[in-house]
Amino acid sequence: MIYLDNAATTYFKPTSVINSVGTALKYLSANPTRSSHSAAVKAGMMIEDTRTIASKYFSCGADKVIFTLNCTDALNTAIFGTVVRGGHIITTVLEHNSVLRPLIRLKELGLIDYTVLPPLGNGFVTPEQIVSATRSNTYMIIVNHVSNVTGAVQPIEDIGYYAKKKGLLLLVDGAQSVGYKKFDMRSCNISMLAVAPHKGLHAPQGVGLLLIREGKVNPFRYGGTGTESTKPQPRELPEGLESGTLPTPAIAGLNASFKYANEYGDANAKKLSGLFVYTLGELSKNSNVELYTKKEYGGPVIAFNLRNMSSVEAGNILSDEYDICVRCGHHCAPLVHKHYGTLKSGMIRISLGVDNTVEEINFFLQAIKELSKG
Repeated sequence: MIYLDNAATTYFKPTSVINSVGTALKYLSANPTRSSHSAAVKAGMMIEDTRTIASKYFSCGADKVIFTLNCTDALNTAIFGTVVRGGHIITTVLEHNSVLRPLIRLKELGLIDYTVLPPLGNGFVTPEQIVSATRSNTYMIIVNHVSNVTGAVQPIEDIGYYAKKKGLLLLVDGAQSVGYKKFDMRSCNISMLAVAPHKGLHAPQGVGLLLIREGKVNPFRYGGTGTESTKPQPRELPEGLESGTLPTPAIAGLNASFKYANEYGDANAKKLSGLFVYTLGELSKNSNVELYTKKEYGGPVIAFNLRNMSSVEAGNILSDEYDICVRCGHHCAPLVHKHYGTLKSGMIRISLGVDNTVEEINFFLQAIKELSKG
């Protein structure tokens, strides 16, 4: 099998991550913060250590590292938890449904209005567009750092500068960038960052992250927190946003994945960049391939279509006859497909991983050649 669907979840998990999950299942299967016995204390210490590592990785306070169900949950927590009644949000065509659907719901409830900005010809939304869209009641900008469809990278540093200047919150969807591209929240003026650890960080599924550098996020999920049991939901962080039992084994794996990223992140990024440039360059030589990804995006996502068959048909053949795993059809980002005119056809998306080899890529490219001849 050749796995090229890493934007959905990375197939490769480091041995240290796998071992950490196993160790947690064997020795840390207690409920942290709920009991004072030694097993619960040990689990709690590991969780707090993970907060500290994450806070250093992203440049935010450890108490502002919130463990969530996944990246979608992190985005929902940030969006619903910061609602300003009668307010206005600016976002982009490139957003995932985990941003678009909460905004649609808030507008249906009559709580907010929002503006969706299209990318320009190079695939980017510019700060100038955001300036033009800003209203007197605008309170938040939501930007997908790296598109899960085309891989387009947004200029979050420039957008962050404008947000800070105007006193606006900047929420960044880092699902496709964290682990691949280095940046910190402070230098980019990011208020809140949502992370999918099971992607670029190679952590287990089952835990997400919301990092809060500035802005007040109110709870929208209520329940047990292990503190102030007889009172209403606490407002203090992180407890106020972490109702229910935390996924200790997944967090243990995340702990190890941060250490792996700190040690191997630069080398992995260099390898992925080389594979991306090579793959994109070879695909561009095929006249029957229509590319939606540009070289300057930097990878590791490449979106394209074959002119002689639908994306779903191509994806099925790649899977059934070549044992190559790709994503085809729509990618939970309908406005992207509308923008590129692919609502009916969808797109074929490959997303490279650190465990992919040149030999695997060449096999994939040969398969695309054969398919494109029809």
